[in-house]
Amino acid sequence: MSSLTKVITSVASVIIGLIFGALLMLAFGYDPVTGYKFLITGAFGNPFSIGQTFRAAAPLIFTGLGFAVAYTAGSFNIGLSGQALWGWFVSVGVALLMPEAPSWVVIPLAIIAGALAGAIWAAIAGALKAYFGTSEVIVTIMLNYISIYFVDYLIRYVLTDRADRTPSIGQNASLRMEWLSELTKNSTLHGGIFLAVIAAIIVGILMSRTTTGFELTSVGLNRYASKYAGMSDKKNIVLAMFISGALAGLGGVMNGLGEFGFINLQNGVAPAIGFNGMAVALLGINNPIGIIFSAVLFGALETGASTMALFAKIPSEIVDIVMGIIIFFIGANFIITYFKDKLFPQKQSISTKANSEGGEV
Repeated sequence: MSSLTKVITSVASVIIGLIFGALLMLAFGYDPVTGYKFLITGAFGNPFSIGQTFRAAAPLIFTGLGFAVAYTAGSFNIGLSGQALWGWFVSVGVALLMPEAPSWVVIPLAIIAGALAGAIWAAIAGALKAYFGTSEVIVTIMLNYISIYFVDYLIRYVLTDRADRTPSIGQNASLRMEWLSELTKNSTLHGGIFLAVIAAIIVGILMSRTTTGFELTSVGLNRYASKYAGMSDKKNIVLAMFISGALAGLGGVMNGLGEFGFINLQNGVAPAIGFNGMAVALLGINNPIGIIFSAVLFGALETGASTMALFAKIPSEIVDIVMGIIIFFIGANFIITYFKDKLFPQKQSISTKANSEGGEV
């Protein structure tokens, strides 16, 4: 599938999702024009709303990039939520252990520790796939549950002495920037948005301009052909998951140091930024630039939903349905493409060969 086709599919999926959302509003007696008006206003109508939208987009950029790296290397990382959760917990833990340390010491240490936590957790699934042939999908799903309940226990009985409260990190470990808050009228936007954009640039360079990126892509296209060409398929599978987990862990760091939001761990609920990050990556066709725009869209939907519910009296769940429909159409397209390539590999290879030789298909 060409890049242009992928872009058209992504745009069409968003449009279809919005149309279905409008039809749903009409079915329940709501005015979709008013609803979407307040949705847009709530996401971009003033500096505060813009700040909130980009704050919500920051962790999604990281988890989206994490999924894209693993996907390009032939792995389907379902464990972004668990990896982000470990990044959140470890970064907050480091910050709490160093309440008096200067910011230039504690912030880099907390960020690196959070990234490593996510990377190591993801590398477990990578190693099992590379050396034992296990499915990374099943392993990462199982690791998600282990993360949720293990971190829940640590928060309640190690990080704090009370089950309903956790201590706040100090200003020395916060990613908040005073000038950003003033610029966006006291929104919760923090410096993590700049780190997210930098990460997107680095990932883009890594995957398209380096030998490592070439090997990861080659292994994703054909593990056995890459091995025959002299590349280490096992090393690259583990490395891809390691990088993917590090990026997901950084997504959790954004929540931990950027806003110190409390992740809901009740009844085995995983952080939403993990699963939404998968959707962001697929909508952004696994391209770093596309992921940034896709993350901003999802951030806008998340931020605008509350305004729509408050002023238009339209349930915010409508927006969740819109997001679900967008994900459905993107996912359906990828599933169709995946099975088409599996069922007709010979036809695809012939077409590729003909194109490379300048022939017509």
